[in-house]
Amino acid sequence: MNSFFPRHSAAPRLKSARRILSRAFAGLILGVVLSGCLALDDISEAPPKLSGKMIAEMSKKGMKPESPVLVRIFKQESELEVWKVDKTGTYALLKTYPMCRWSGKLGPKTRIGDRQAPEGFYHVSAGQLNPNSQFYVSFNLGYPNRLESALGYTGEALMVHGACSSSGCYALTDQGVGEIYAIVQRALQGGQDKFQVQAFPFRMTAENMTGHQGDPNMSFWRTMKEGYDAFELTHRQPKVSACERRYVFNKEFEGGEPVDPLATCPAVTNQLEPQAMAKIEAEDRKLDIATTGAIPATTTMTAYSDGGMHPSFRALLKTQGPKKLAASTSGIKYPISRPDAALADPFEGR
Repeated sequence: MNSFFPRHSAAPRLKSARRILSRAFAGLILGVVLSGCLALDDISEAPPKLSGKMIAEMSKKGMKPESPVLVRIFKQESELEVWKVDKTGTYALLKTYPMCRWSGKLGPKTRIGDRQAPEGFYHVSAGQLNPNSQFYVSFNLGYPNRLESALGYTGEALMVHGACSSSGCYALTDQGVGEIYAIVQRALQGGQDKFQVQAFPFRMTAENMTGHQGDPNMSFWRTMKEGYDAFELTHRQPKVSACERRYVFNKEFEGGEPVDPLATCPAVTNQLEPQAMAKIEAEDRKLDIATTGAIPATTTMTAYSDGGMHPSFRALLKTQGPKKLAASTSGIKYPISRPDAALADPFEGR
C-alpha cells in the first residue's frame, strides 16, 4: 500500500480530500441544520480562549475569570446579558450582547417543530458546551427542563450559538458567542458546577407586562416575573423549584425539593431573601391593580410571524443585504434565516 502512496505526497492529497468531503458533507446537511437548530459535530479549531481584553474588563469591574457566571436572555430586546460575581459577592453585569436572530414569537416553547425559542430557567453544565458545533461554538440550554418535561413539552438541541440563523435557538455573531463561550467555560473550570440561564420574553417591567396584558401567556409570564424580580432586587441567583405546574423561587420545603412538578407544593419551611420576596409580592399587587381594567381580546404582539433581530443587525441587513451580513457575522457564512421576516420589526412603536 505504501509503495503506491509515498509518505510525502499522501499528506497533501489526504488533506485536500478531507476538505472536499467536509464541504460536501456540510452542503448536504445544511438544510437539516437550518431547519432543526442542531449543533452537529464537525472538524473544528480549538475552542476560543478568554482574551486579555476581557480579563482586563473583568478586573476593572472587580471580577475574576473563574468567578461564577449567569446569563439572561430577552427576546423582545434581542439581547443577551452575561453577569459575573464581583468582589461584593453578588452578580454584576459584565457585558450585553446583541442577538442576531431568534425565531418564533413571544411565549414558551411547547413542542418539537414549533420553531419557538424557549422561555424559562435553565442550568448549563460543562457537558452541555459544544466546542465543535456547526454554528462555530454553542451551549445547550437543556430544554426541556424538569418542569417542561412534566408538562409534556417536547423538543431537543435548543442552543445559544453563532451564525445569524435560528429555528428555535438564540443566534449571535461568531465573535459574540465565542466570547461568551470562553467566559462561561472559564467559570465552569473555576469550580462553578453549572450556570443559570434565564430566558425571558422581554424585560419584565410593570410597563412591559401591562403592555402585554391580553397575551394568553400572561399567567406564565407573571410567574417568570417573580424570578426576574428576585434577581433584579438582590443580584443573587434565585433558587428555582417547580411544583403546582409552575416555577417557585427562593423557597425551602418540608422534606426537601418537590419531586413532582405537577403536584401540590409541600409546606414551606423557609423563604430565602425575605425582604426581597416582600417587595416582589408588593410588585405583584401593583401589577394586579394595573391590569384590572378591560383586557383586550388580542394584543399588538399576536400578529408578528417570525421572531426578532437586534436593531443594529436589522440596520445592517437593510443596507448590506443578507449575504454580506451573513459573511460579517459568521466565518462559516451560513445564510440569514428568513431575512424578509427579520427586516420587519414586530416591536416597532412599543
